[in-house]
Amino acid sequence: MFLRVAALAAFLSTVAIPFLSAGDHKLAPTPPMGWNSWDAYGLTIDEADYRANTKVLASMHKYGWEYSVIDEGWYMQNPFGATVEDRKDVWNANGILIPAIDRFPSSANGAGFKPLADWVHQQGLKFGIHILRGIPRQVVKENLPIAGTSFHAADAADLNATCPWNQDNYGIKDNAAGQAYYDSMMKLYASWGLDFIKVDCISDHPYRPSEIRQIALAIKHSGRPILLSLSPGPTNIEHAAEVAKYAQMWRITDDHWDGWDFEHHGTSEFPLGLSGEFDRIAKWAPYTKPGAWPDPDMLPEGYLGPHPGWGDARQSRYTHDEQRSEFTLWAISRSPLIMGANLTKLDDFTRSLMTNQEVLDLNQNAVETGPGILPMRNGQTDTFPERFWYARTGGVHGKYYIAVFNLENHPTSSTLPWQIFHLSDKPHAVYDVWNDKHRLKSRALKVDLPPHGCALFRVE
Repeated sequence: MFLRVAALAAFLSTVAIPFLSAGDHKLAPTPPMGWNSWDAYGLTIDEADYRANTKVLASMHKYGWEYSVIDEGWYMQNPFGATVEDRKDVWNANGILIPAIDRFPSSANGAGFKPLADWVHQQGLKFGIHILRGIPRQVVKENLPIAGTSFHAADAADLNATCPWNQDNYGIKDNAAGQAYYDSMMKLYASWGLDFIKVDCISDHPYRPSEIRQIALAIKHSGRPILLSLSPGPTNIEHAAEVAKYAQMWRITDDHWDGWDFEHHGTSEFPLGLSGEFDRIAKWAPYTKPGAWPDPDMLPEGYLGPHPGWGDARQSRYTHDEQRSEFTLWAISRSPLIMGANLTKLDDFTRSLMTNQEVLDLNQNAVETGPGILPMRNGQTDTFPERFWYARTGGVHGKYYIAVFNLENHPTSSTLPWQIFHLSDKPHAVYDVWNDKHRLKSRALKVDLPPHGCALFRVE
């Protein structure tokens, strides 16, 4: 029996099976919107805090917020431990990570996350979790059996493919045993009612295409539609077609945090500030399409605490102008909107961004978007201190939006030709979205911005 199953697994690993891809809109036809626990809780979130945040998210479901995601550490009995031994990860008899019961009591008696996922679905939302690619080291040491096969953990483990910044797991071999391990994992998680899985240490440093394919195939084998998000970045743009074939989101930056800019050492871009996102998002704009969303990371806005994934508990370091610029850039570029705030301590300003229906509709309904075009003057590209974006929504009553961002540390004042925004050289009227003001027709767009500020207009 086991030999037949193992043979079948080996056969399936070589068969070309159709995937949900960027051309298939069944998963993520629009940029995913939701909340992730990492920016506020790091490894430490428990069931009570997760439910409390999810209730707030559910209260804003009408605006489009949908995914509620538990990030790294849900399987740790002691997330404050300094080592993997201290943290006491929990897995089942087949080496698959399961929730720590003391932190997620509804998972008792072998229930896993199913009771919690069922509750999330009752709120009208979708349930997500984070995993680190691979297989726990102790599972390999104990050589636990892989469910439903004659394989064991040692058959699947790639001992030379650990994560450089997290040594908890070994990688997975590109073989039948490795596929069987991921299949058993996704079968279990699908049975819980999983809708979203974020897989870490897989899209950059190092890039693991074999494990991306294995996880995507395991999701296919599970029979449940589960959105696949790859992390961290920066994903190399030469892999754009490959990641879009297997995943619905992939990170285009290293971890992004709440600052305009940060000092970096060596080749690392961690942590990436907001100023570094403009060129990166523009570079990936041609690869943005339904079912395939380049991801500039979560929005570290609002209150980041009690135990953020980086730094001390704090109100976001952004000024309001910077926070509005970030939210506007993500919205007009059709980036995924995944909030990082502690939603139970949501301030009025952050809430006003999350509930601005026009800005959210722009993000969800745009069918064309990209950076502006700088005009030529005397044979040279004209220069401005700002950056520019445009977007067009679809449908019979499609709308046209333009955004101007000040990347300078001082106020700017510019008179901008409409051609920058791919518009005709004639007078246009606009509506100032953030300030709720109409402007009469003019031959050019006059914009005054504070340091790191932005303006968003709908062309009328």
